[in-house]
Amino acid sequence: MLIDCDTCVMRDTSACQNCIVTFLVERPEGALVLDIEHQRALRTLHDAGLAPANHYQPVSPEARPA
Repeated sequence: MLIDCDTCVMRDTSACQNCIVTFLVERPEGALVLDIEHQRALRTLHDAGLAPANHYQPVSPEARPA
């Protein structure tokens, strides 16, 4: 999974402030790459109440500015 906060529709919302990416790396410049093992570990942490969820939702290609 490639997470690029610049392409997330949740950026600068309350969901962004409660996102696992912001929680772990304080919204890095550029993209964050998570393999399936990392995704499972983060989901396990979230399910146990130890970390926020991943709220990443990419902007649709049609909605991106030209």
